[in-house]
Amino acid sequence: MGAAGLFCRPCFERGCAVILFVEEESTVKVILQERIDTLGEIGDIVNVKDGYGRNYLLPRKKAIVADERNLKALNHAKMLVEHRKVRARKEAEEMAKRLQAASVRIARKAGENDKLFGSVTAMDIDAALRAQGIDVGRRAVMLEEPIKNLGVWDVPIRLHADVSPVIKVYVVKDGETAE
Repeated sequence: MGAAGLFCRPCFERGCAVILFVEEESTVKVILQERIDTLGEIGDIVNVKDGYGRNYLLPRKKAIVADERNLKALNHAKMLVEHRKVRARKEAEEMAKRLQAASVRIARKAGENDKLFGSVTAMDIDAALRAQGIDVGRRAVMLEEPIKNLGVWDVPIRLHADVSPVIKVYVVKDGETAE
């Protein structure tokens, strides 16, 4: 270790006048590769103590050194992710236009007081949409609880974090038609 990392400090404990050579704490900039509670999120550029970075973060692949090459790669990756987000949102908005024009008719056996024998679930709504040529997946159908009565229900479909169109679901008795 060279003298560049050392500095002098007098020791005044118990009256002695000895000079100690103490290593200066150095830091290193790293780019986080995973979320670390005490430091930040993926992609954050943080300063950490040299030993923490060298002995813990770098060997465990939790971070990489923030040199020029890695910073360029990070910026490029962020640009690609942003491009994918924009494209996914456009596709979701196009699908939302198709969904707003669609409605679903589901026929079930019902008893007294228009109560269904069974229920209409997100899987049933997804199957009815798929029969119309619209594939959204059952997890996109946002039913709080299964439908257990006849009637017209507004059901939101979550296509994207910001795009959630609402479709009409007509639950009718077997043999009836939707209004």
